[in-house]
Amino acid sequence: MTAEISDLTDRARAIFQLVVEGYLESGQPVGSKTLSQDQALDLSPASIRSVLADLESIGLLAAPHTSAGRMPTETGLRLFVDGMMQVAEPTRAERETIQARLGHSGPIEQALEATSSMLSDLSGAAGMVMVPSREPRLAQISLVPLGQGRALAVLVGEDGGIENRVIEIGDTPANVLEQVSNYITARLAGRTLSEATRAVRAEISAGRSALDKASQDLVERGLAVWTEDATQRPVLIVRGQANLLDESALEDLDRVRSLLDDLENKQSVAELLETARDADSTRIFIGSENRLFALSGSSVIASPYRDREGKVVGVLGVIGPTRLNYARVVPMVDFTARSLGKLIG
Repeated sequence: MTAEISDLTDRARAIFQLVVEGYLESGQPVGSKTLSQDQALDLSPASIRSVLADLESIGLLAAPHTSAGRMPTETGLRLFVDGMMQVAEPTRAERETIQARLGHSGPIEQALEATSSMLSDLSGAAGMVMVPSREPRLAQISLVPLGQGRALAVLVGEDGGIENRVIEIGDTPANVLEQVSNYITARLAGRTLSEATRAVRAEISAGRSALDKASQDLVERGLAVWTEDATQRPVLIVRGQANLLDESALEDLDRVRSLLDDLENKQSVAELLETARDADSTRIFIGSENRLFALSGSSVIASPYRDREGKVVGVLGVIGPTRLNYARVVPMVDFTARSLGKLIG
């Protein structure tokens, strides 16, 4: 049975809170001698040890082999975060830092990079930003024959961006490739890829297309190359991995190595962040609560960010050891999400 705040006596609740806050501040287990120095408790070390043992027996605290002190378990951290943590707004200095760094970051791509780095700097952990999937609007598509039944599809966006893909074309002659390129450019310029694909299918199904069946198929496949790729490719910016190699990491290198390996798997990290897209507020994942970081025992604090119309366009957050300063980092992530949203068109 999972313990609830209401299950704890006032004495147990006070001691539990001091242990958790002491651990989150120092990263070290908290002992009865340290707790007995807190005048608000007015308890002997023996009385405190008895309460600590009770809290350990119900799974809220644990005693590492190397220390006589106690530290919160993942269950204890969850209880603290949900029922006891006092969250304050970011300090004025933090707010000014966030707004200044975002305000001088230039194009949105640079703002996202700046956001990830800033979250890392302010939290002392690693910062993460999942980039919104923004489809480019077409300016031109060219199909260039490569030989051996393949062609290079070159997409030029209205923003000047250029992307290339290789597609299979069978024995399609060069003049047909040119016809298809002209068709797409003439009719679909100014549309997004998804809009272009819908328009092509509507024209073909209505019998309005002057292309033959083979050319129609080639147009659809040429556009599909990008639309499929855009949905399957997570764009994730991670900065500050070096922050994870702090002094305490030297005592648990296997955990940190596992965490760094997990961060290399951006597809899985993006999937985890996706679960925070529909959240009303900042979400907290502690240790094994999420499968991806179960082995490394890490925590993730994530918040969706919205454009000016209120639509969720991405997720940002931090990842670090479970002893993150949740009370400080949670409002900081939330404020950053709101500040970034004001920059999104």
